[in-house]
Amino acid sequence: MRGIVGGYTRAMQALWNGLDRADWDRLHRTAAGALQQDWAYGDALQSLGTACLRVQVSDRDGPVCQAQFLVRRIAGFVPVALCSLGPVWTAGTVPQRQALALRAIRANAPLRRPRQLLFTPDLAVGQPSGFSRWRRVLTGQSAVRIDLTAGADALRAAMHGKWRNRLAAAERSGLQVRPVGARPAQYRWLLDRERAQRERRGYIALPDGFVEAWQSACESAGRRDSVVTLRADAGREAVAGMMFLVHGEAATYHVGWAGEAGRDADAHNLLLWHAMTGLAARGVRVLDLGGVDTVRRAGLARFKIGSGGAVVTLAGTYA
Repeated sequence: MRGIVGGYTRAMQALWNGLDRADWDRLHRTAAGALQQDWAYGDALQSLGTACLRVQVSDRDGPVCQAQFLVRRIAGFVPVALCSLGPVWTAGTVPQRQALALRAIRANAPLRRPRQLLFTPDLAVGQPSGFSRWRRVLTGQSAVRIDLTAGADALRAAMHGKWRNRLAAAERSGLQVRPVGARPAQYRWLLDRERAQRERRGYIALPDGFVEAWQSACESAGRRDSVVTLRADAGREAVAGMMFLVHGEAATYHVGWAGEAGRDADAHNLLLWHAMTGLAARGVRVLDLGGVDTVRRAGLARFKIGSGGAVVTLAGTYA
């Protein structure tokens, strides 16, 4: 949607579109905002055909929050706008101020009625927030997040014993971990193998072409090294790989693949450990390993939890 749209609700101004990307990126970076609230994430999905809306809310004391929505239409008519893991709040915003900002967003959204705005906030269940009077329509999933500021010794000590033992075994195995270049031709092999794995196992992921579109959107703002890919080699053969997307002072696990030899050698433990220490060295504070499903993907859930990160159960989806 083009142009600038603004509206006031009880001293809150909600400004839609026409926003300053540098201001957006600054708050997102310092708040260690989620991947789904990164401007480049919205640009990438827009380039692949998904509509995106962005809003910034302020009051007399200054900026309050920003929120990015992806918009789809039910039956080709009713717009449904989803804000995933947002809004991103300025530091110290109290629940009462949050509630007013959310009311301004809902009242002034530039979408034709009937419409539906949904939020899945980056909010732990039971945590006070401005959503206290909103209707929760879905319970939240759990996710694993690693605080990379703890330091290497503390990160290793936080791992579950079996996970740490597998890491130690992988370190003795002779596997070599190497960074993969940032050009699409250099990491395409990993995306191709992960896609084949996904098709066999039947899980859903972001559309093909997302990584290249994400990288392009980051580079348009002067952000280099937004894609970090590592591979584990046994001799000259790649036996496993992992990719991470870096967004400000946070990073998100994106895809991983391991062949039989990589699984036998616990290559993913070694790759994740190298990612943790390498990302910490470049100033990344939080590594988000994503959701855990202990029913349908129990093995992956155990792997994520065993890494020593904090399991956060999110509050859910609000309408």
